[in-house]
Amino acid sequence: MTEDTAATTEYEPTGPTGPTGPTGSTGPTGSTGSKGSVPGQREPGPARANRETKDRVQVCMPAEGAYLSVLRTATAGLAARLDFTLDEIEDLRIAVDEACAMLLPQAIPGTNLECAFDLGAEEMAITVSVVAAQPRPPARDTFAWTVLSALAGTVDSQVGPDDQVAIVLRKRRGTQSGSSSG
Repeated sequence: MTEDTAATTEYEPTGPTGPTGPTGSTGPTGSTGSKGSVPGQREPGPARANRETKDRVQVCMPAEGAYLSVLRTATAGLAARLDFTLDEIEDLRIAVDEACAMLLPQAIPGTNLECAFDLGAEEMAITVSVVAAQPRPPARDTFAWTVLSALAGTVDSQVGPDDQVAIVLRKRRGTQSGSSSG
């Protein structure tokens, strides 16, 4: 895999108390010192559910449809980590795929698609963005936007600095969407 086709992932814990979160300082190995913990690994499950910090995971990959499976997999894994239901996870996977499908036609060839996942205790916010030659927000009166809104909960778009076009999806855990089980 060459550097220009490699997908990169970045993890940034954020919050009021800095990179280590509310648990305090870490030792030289990055461990919080919990008995039986793996150095550098964060506490899973209920210990993380009560956190006040917000984690941020960023994925950067070539702005090509061939790489979207990586993004769908990351979306599913992070939603599962937040205890979203299987239906909610599938809704988010489809929503991210749809957001990318709306943005990729605007992307300048050879540039990157960037995706930032902001993980809260009850909510996931996903920002998908590309650099566009003629940046314009996606039309909100299309079938694709209606599907996106039904799947993700709250959807917004923005044109930012440096010709960045972004779609922001927000989904709270436990909220119903347009899908049904039966």
